[in-house]
Amino acid sequence: MAPRTPPSRRPASDPAPRAWQRMLSGRRLDLLDPSAMDIEIDDIALGLSRVARWNGQTTGEHGFSVAQHSLIVEDICAHLKPGLDTQWRLVALLHDAPEYVIGDMISPFKAALGLDYKRFEHHLEQAIHIRFGLPAAVPPEVKALIKRADHACAYFEATQLVGFSDAEARTFFGTPPEGYDLSLTALSGPEVRAQFVDRFYALSQNL
Repeated sequence: MAPRTPPSRRPASDPAPRAWQRMLSGRRLDLLDPSAMDIEIDDIALGLSRVARWNGQTTGEHGFSVAQHSLIVEDICAHLKPGLDTQWRLVALLHDAPEYVIGDMISPFKAALGLDYKRFEHHLEQAIHIRFGLPAAVPPEVKALIKRADHACAYFEATQLVGFSDAEARTFFGTPPEGYDLSLTALSGPEVRAQFVDRFYALSQNL
C-alpha cells in the first residue's frame, strides 16, 4: 500500500494571515492583540455609523445604525438612573464600540460562536476603555444598567422598525422603561456619525 500523503502545510516562507485592519485615520488595529494607541474615536464613529442593527432588516430609507442605538442607550441609562456618573454614561455610549471592527452580530450567532468570540470582544472593549481613560473593568451594577437600557432600546427598535408585536418584543426584551417615550427614525450615516462624535466629546470634557 502506498504511503499516505501528509496534509499540506503552509510553507515556512509564507507570511501569516493578516490580523490587523487599517483605519481611515491611518491606524492599524491588531485584532488579536488590540492596542489602545491604535484606537481613535473618529474611526469608531465612522464604523458604528455604517454598521446596521438587525442585519439591516429595518424599515426606512436608512439602516438603523449601531451608532444611533448607542446614543439612545446612553440616554436611557440616564433616565433609569438620574445622576449617573459621567464616566459610566461614556461607557454606555461606547458599550457596542467593538462592533466598529467586528460588526453587529445578532445574539443567536454570538451564542453559536461561543466563548472565543466573547473573549475577543472583551479584549477590544478593554483597549477602548483604556484609550479614553475609562476603567478597564466595569462594575457589575453598571453592566446590568447598560444591559437593561440596551434591551429597552431593542424593544423600541423591534416594535417600531422591525415588525415585532408589543407582546413579542416584551417576551424577548422585557417591559420598556416607565416614563420613557421614543419615536424612532433611522438617521443617515453622516448625521449620526456627527452626533456620536459630538456626544463623545461632550461627555469626555466632563470626566
